[in-house]
Amino acid sequence: MESIDVAIIGGGPAGLFAAEAAANHGARVVLFEANPAVGRKFLVAGKGGMNLTHGEDSNRMASRYSGPGQPNSFWENLLDEFSAADARHWASCLGEETFQSSSGRVYLKSPKSAPLLRKWMARLRDSGVTLMTHHRWCGISASPPWTLDFENGRQYHAATVVFALGGASWPKTGSDGTWLSHFSANGIHCRPFEPANCGWNYTWPNEILPSIEEKPLKNLVVSAEATSISGELMITRHGLEGGPLYALGPVLRRMPQPTLSIDLKPTFSVEQLTRKMESVRRDFVNAAAERWKLPDPACVVFSQSHWADAASLAYAVKHWTLPLSGPRPIAEAISSAGGVCWDSIDPDTLMLHRMPGVFVAGEMMDWEAPTGGYLLQGCLATGRRAGIAAASFGFPGREISCRTISQ
Repeated sequence: MESIDVAIIGGGPAGLFAAEAAANHGARVVLFEANPAVGRKFLVAGKGGMNLTHGEDSNRMASRYSGPGQPNSFWENLLDEFSAADARHWASCLGEETFQSSSGRVYLKSPKSAPLLRKWMARLRDSGVTLMTHHRWCGISASPPWTLDFENGRQYHAATVVFALGGASWPKTGSDGTWLSHFSANGIHCRPFEPANCGWNYTWPNEILPSIEEKPLKNLVVSAEATSISGELMITRHGLEGGPLYALGPVLRRMPQPTLSIDLKPTFSVEQLTRKMESVRRDFVNAAAERWKLPDPACVVFSQSHWADAASLAYAVKHWTLPLSGPRPIAEAISSAGGVCWDSIDPDTLMLHRMPGVFVAGEMMDWEAPTGGYLLQGCLATGRRAGIAAASFGFPGREISCRTISQ
């Protein structure tokens, strides 16, 4: 039976980066992937332009990450080791330049992610990483040396293992979350997966849905409890989608009755809006469309009610309250919350407390972040930390600080 220094289970961004980091630190690395090829989710995410990271400073970026029981300063330290600037430099070393948009998001200049993935795979092969596709992991021994079982009947021994199996969103790409039951059976504390960065359900009246579906609501402030986010939303057949809703997901999931409050005209007060309607005595919504520039889909919605005066409509426009009936299914979500709990992980190395020499990285850990480059940055940074730690574990002379940037 073949023996491996570092086995990487999962060929997404976290697994690939763990493989690169471990190989760069002297380990013989074999990466196992269940699909015929690696990076399926990476390719899907980059179809409309690859959002690699975000350009804000590391302290601000660290505040974007959340998760129950998350260690203090974990993300500050992790992003100090591998920052957004490091991610851009890494891509540049692969021949893929980046640019920062006005929103702060950092994109590849190439319109798709496939060129970067091809160059990345070539570099991994040149560094000695062995790729084993069509290998779906299905079990691990109870103690080291670690024996890995795969559904094709093959077994491998590994001195150390990095699991980067992803969450449960976009299961068609391979991240179906089925590994969670294996981990729980081994005594690893895990939290069930929930959809994150997803749309939420709201029942629109059937008579107006054809007029408002797939219409945007722009320049909003969207709130849940005490948290407010600026941006825009899209009305869908099932409810709402959009960046502010994604960012408010953790708050909404905590609420007994998840409710959104939308300010459609955040740059005006109720009094200012009312003054703009001083001469209006009827047809308040039609007047609001002209005088307030109230968006068309909002006009359709507010036309369903009778308004006695402009002040009542102004207040409703500033405090549009929508009780939500729940998130969309996890298969539709951009990412997921849940996974391996932080009390099962050594945050300095990402090693499992109960399994010395076994590490985790990426979305299978219980953290989440909004869209905007934070998810991929988190996967790369955690993959890198786990890969370096796995390459160092049990190999005298290979104890290398995770703060040493490996490009």
